[in-house]
Amino acid sequence: MSDPSSKDPASAEDAESEPRPGRVRKPIGWSTIIIAALVAVSAGLVWRRDGTDGVLEILTHDLSLFGGILPRVLAGCLLGAFISEILPHEKVSRALGPKSGLKGLLIGTAFGAILPGGPFTAYPVASALLAVGADFGATIAMVVSWTLIGYGRAVAWEIPIMGTDFTLWRILISLPLPVLAGALGRFVYVRLCPKPAMKDDET
Repeated sequence: MSDPSSKDPASAEDAESEPRPGRVRKPIGWSTIIIAALVAVSAGLVWRRDGTDGVLEILTHDLSLFGGILPRVLAGCLLGAFISEILPHEKVSRALGPKSGLKGLLIGTAFGAILPGGPFTAYPVASALLAVGADFGATIAMVVSWTLIGYGRAVAWEIPIMGTDFTLWRILISLPLPVLAGALGRFVYVRLCPKPAMKDDET
């Protein structure tokens, strides 16, 4: 008879050697095609009104803007990539996965509320969480919480301009919205995109 304990190290090594599940990203999707079509139509309208000089002026301005934004985009994408490698898939799945229930939505809401930085940080982090096991509901709760409750904008902009009372009441009223949005997103996604049953579950 074989010793069951002798199989544990091998199974653990096999589990660690398996690649983490990730989402396959298409280089050109429907959104890229729509944006490219809108850009072509807009460029044609500008060329018809202002000629080649007008188009070149817009291109020059956009290239300088792109040069200023590119470092932040690169830093945000690198942050998301590093987070997806650092975070343990099993723990993220338990804390923010489809079976995390209300706790996962609350964790996502809390994480979004304290997440610093702008969209160049928030969206790569959200993408990394999806890649390592978080479900749509918890990730939606995180993004909505970052948008509505994020302390960075409240401290830097809202309190100085709108005042403390307004900011506190606005945050208090917004608290349940990320949880509700995450629950609705989880409910709709599970029914619109059901996952096929795994072979291990069938046996």
